[in-house]
Amino acid sequence: MKQAFLAIFLLCISAIVGAGWWFWRDMQAQLHAPLNLAADIDFTITPGMSLQAVCRELQRTELMPQSYYLVLEARLQKKQGQIKAGEYLIKQGTTPLQLLDQFVAGKVKEYALTLIEGWTFVQIMDAIRNNGHLVQTLTTSNNTQLMQTLELDGQNPEGLFFPDTYLFPGNTTDIEFLRKAYARMQQILDEEWQQRADGLPYNSPYEALIMASLVEKETGLDEERPMIAGVFVRRMQKGMPLQTDPTIIYALRDKFDGNLRKQDMVINSPYNTYTNTGLPPTPIAIAGRDSIHAALHPDSGNALYFVAKGGGAHHFSDTLSEHNKAVAKYQLGNHDNE
Repeated sequence: MKQAFLAIFLLCISAIVGAGWWFWRDMQAQLHAPLNLAADIDFTITPGMSLQAVCRELQRTELMPQSYYLVLEARLQKKQGQIKAGEYLIKQGTTPLQLLDQFVAGKVKEYALTLIEGWTFVQIMDAIRNNGHLVQTLTTSNNTQLMQTLELDGQNPEGLFFPDTYLFPGNTTDIEFLRKAYARMQQILDEEWQQRADGLPYNSPYEALIMASLVEKETGLDEERPMIAGVFVRRMQKGMPLQTDPTIIYALRDKFDGNLRKQDMVINSPYNTYTNTGLPPTPIAIAGRDSIHAALHPDSGNALYFVAKGGGAHHFSDTLSEHNKAVAKYQLGNHDNE
């Protein structure tokens, strides 16, 4: 009798162990098998959504055949309450275990918006307002009110947002985006200011940023940035007007039709660097790091003039007579010189 009972007991234990082994093997096989995806998909976890609800949705859409396996694994790893809300991109080849890690890490789908060197604040705001992935909360076009909303009261927004490609999740607001770009500019400007050359005619990092914007608008050639900055710095030190066309174009705004005329050179504006000495009151565009660095490390040559010679390059001159010859050679009477 005892032997029969023992045999039955051992048989039951073997069956339980066998069933458990089969269950575990099936569970591991499914957790390591790619989800049933024909293509990458978007998947949203709403705030307060539990892992059980997420897994039910995955099973309902036939992405994962046995959702309770993932729930069990999450409990074993003590991750069941750690998933983050957000919009996720689930890629082909992703396994349930990888998906769990993605949800726990909060690796949500990100969108990109690029702010381009040389853009004005108007262009920045156009790009933000036309981006369908940013949550639009700014209703004013008044720069003073906008900067108050950003808690940057009293600052002119021109030039204060760093040009870069920014990645952001789908629930990001326009205000959050601008704050990120502003903080990035402050970081870059501070880093460059701390390593600036000696003897520069700037009283603050902001004045260096103004200079950087002029450099940004004058050339797209990296090797010319310090040379352009050098010309402007030497002009400032000598009390000469900077005479840079981009400031006139900025002053004209919508009135600029692509051509600068003699009457434009005498426009009554603090941005007119032909009639005013020193820097304009604000940047005229957003400057990249290379232009900021050039403004703080200008070329130490003797050039006081430059003129466009085609292909984006410039001819630099130490004297006015040399400059006039360069103008005659490269411009043939057209106004496009400094």
